[in-house]
Amino acid sequence: MDLKAHVCNHLEELSMRLRNIVCNPPVGWVILFLLLICICNGLTGCERKPIKTLAPTPEVAVISVATQKITLTKELPGRTSAYRIAEIRPQVNGLILKRLFTEGQDVKAGQVLYQIDPAPFQSALENAKAALGRAGANVPAIRLRVQRFNDLLVDNAVSQQDYDDAYAALKQAESDVAYWKATVGAAQINLGYTAVKAPISGRIGISNVTDGAIVIAYQPVALATIQQLDPIYVDVPQSTTDLLALKRRLKDGRLKKNGAGTDKVNLIQEDSTPYSLEGVLQFSDVTVDPTTGSVILRVVFPNPEGILLPGMFVQAVIKEGINEQAILIPQQGVSRDSKGNPFALIVDAESKAAFRPLTLDRAIGDKWLISAGLAPGDPVIVEGLMMLRPGTTVKSAPFNETQTDNKPPAGPDAQSQKRSKGGV
Repeated sequence: MDLKAHVCNHLEELSMRLRNIVCNPPVGWVILFLLLICICNGLTGCERKPIKTLAPTPEVAVISVATQKITLTKELPGRTSAYRIAEIRPQVNGLILKRLFTEGQDVKAGQVLYQIDPAPFQSALENAKAALGRAGANVPAIRLRVQRFNDLLVDNAVSQQDYDDAYAALKQAESDVAYWKATVGAAQINLGYTAVKAPISGRIGISNVTDGAIVIAYQPVALATIQQLDPIYVDVPQSTTDLLALKRRLKDGRLKKNGAGTDKVNLIQEDSTPYSLEGVLQFSDVTVDPTTGSVILRVVFPNPEGILLPGMFVQAVIKEGINEQAILIPQQGVSRDSKGNPFALIVDAESKAAFRPLTLDRAIGDKWLISAGLAPGDPVIVEGLMMLRPGTTVKSAPFNETQTDNKPPAGPDAQSQKRSKGGV
């Protein structure tokens, strides 16, 4: 009302001035018209009041935290190595007459691989046999002489010295026979060594000698190498840090090792395809490598088709144990603060978003395994997190996982996890 009185006073002053503009009526009417428009706009603007609007309540999708039983696995890099390795070396000196195998093929134990010239060894055997026959021919006569001297010694028909000399000659003849028998045996062994045989079954590699090569017994350079590939070893290094953490979880009861098949190991090949057969964890070494701080786990895999070759780089999926109270939530429900610490938002009893710091164990598929921070029954927000702050009143609805089965994780932490692990 004060504003209207003020305007009225101004109008009276203006009307007094307009009365003085008699000599130029058109200009006066234009000025009067413009002033009236301004006054009307001013009155309308003064009476306008601000309109208050209420923001809609954010809608979110939540899942209820529940425990489940899962088998925890650990993927570790490893290398394959042959189950058995035999380096073929000659055991006698001689000339290689023939190589009797095809390089790169499978050979059987006892198969002849090289033939060394047997002629000198055959001659040595015949010579030893002849010497054995000569030594053996003297033994019966000397034995009869000892028996006669023994009978005559009772009647003092021969001296004790003659008897002793005859007995010594018998022992010497018998020793000669034993010596030449051993010589014959050694000659037969050396003759057998001229046929160089495979000590194990497996796949033989390249030959380092050819026909006509001179070889010596137990030379440094192997003639060839045989490797048994079925089964085959996979040696996997495991850090002592992971080993100690695993032992603590087993001791605390968070993991159990009594499940069936916990010693079974799966394998991922170099081209990221899974190996069709399972292996068995054979043993864990007790010596720590000081350069890497790890111990070696040895796994045995069947390899009937020879797909795995020694020296291949593989990934072994080892079963650590069974967690009967595991908590898994979708990766899209986990965010990270400016320091990189993971957290989640839940809906509290007042229907407000509440902050929960998390401790993550590992990613399992498109979900996180939670070590600490959530309890069974907590409603975790997994959709509608954009611009949502703790303390905001929200309207929650159950999360429909079937609609997101074919979609990639949408949360910021899930995106970083996907980039770091190749989207797996």
